[in-house]
Amino acid sequence: MTSETITADAAGTWTLGDLTVNRVGFGAMRLTGSAAFHLGTPSDRQRSLAVLRRARELGVNHIDTAAFYFSSLRSANELINSALSPYPDDLVIVTKVGPFRNYAGEWATSARPEDLRGHVEENLRQLGRDHLDVVNLRRMRQDSIAEHFGVLADLREKGLIRHLGVSDVEPRHLAEAQAIAPVVCVQNRFGLGSRDPGTEEILRICGEQGIAFVPFFAIAGEGGSHGATAGHDEEVLAVAGAHGATPAQVRLAWTLAQGAHVLAIPGTSNPDHLAENIAAGALRLTDEERDTLDSLHQKAG
Repeated sequence: MTSETITADAAGTWTLGDLTVNRVGFGAMRLTGSAAFHLGTPSDRQRSLAVLRRARELGVNHIDTAAFYFSSLRSANELINSALSPYPDDLVIVTKVGPFRNYAGEWATSARPEDLRGHVEENLRQLGRDHLDVVNLRRMRQDSIAEHFGVLADLREKGLIRHLGVSDVEPRHLAEAQAIAPVVCVQNRFGLGSRDPGTEEILRICGEQGIAFVPFFAIAGEGGSHGATAGHDEEVLAVAGAHGATPAQVRLAWTLAQGAHVLAIPGTSNPDHLAENIAAGALRLTDEERDTLDSLHQKAG
């Protein structure tokens, strides 16, 4: 399938609260280098800036980022600020708090509730904004998220945050957060062959309640934060061949097909891969292909 002329609105739109976004967005984690969670080789700055600007040209209006997305010499938030500020009115930037890295890049303990205002303000400084469109609270294995989410709800009341979401949660955590303030999105790990009963229940609940479900690592497979998987099942390869598509595009198309409320935030620092990821929003699987891939997914359990 031809990628260069397909834009991010090909898969349709959804809303994050009162903010309308195209269902195919962009994840900023990989912009900083091949080892975004470590102080490895920094990315080429000009190339990363060009990818962000090209994403906008291709219609991306939903960017996922975090202050802890940095590697040696590179910060995802700073790159976004440099490439896209002054920000277009339709651009929605979603960030997250919860995980914490010190200035040396080392992972520290997860943020305490009293730390969260500082983390929100750090995102504001780096992005050059006076409020954040959406902030996701990433659960860091704690049993209850009520105290942490309550702090973010207070910052929302103060005008520093417009909308709230949660990440890496079970259904009970979503309900716990909703008892405190509205939740517009849930970010959990999910993709073809990546099965977790709690996440699949969350996917269903979000669909019923009109909440955006935003899976991460949808095409990375077992590679996770290290990058996309190089191994693909025969079923995926067969569907890709039938459409003249890449396996990554098939994985994204299958993910988007799980419901109109499902958004995609694939990340890359490669301009060609960017265009391919966005073009996946136009890939329509047949019922037979969906059944085949669904069966493959179920086997992963």
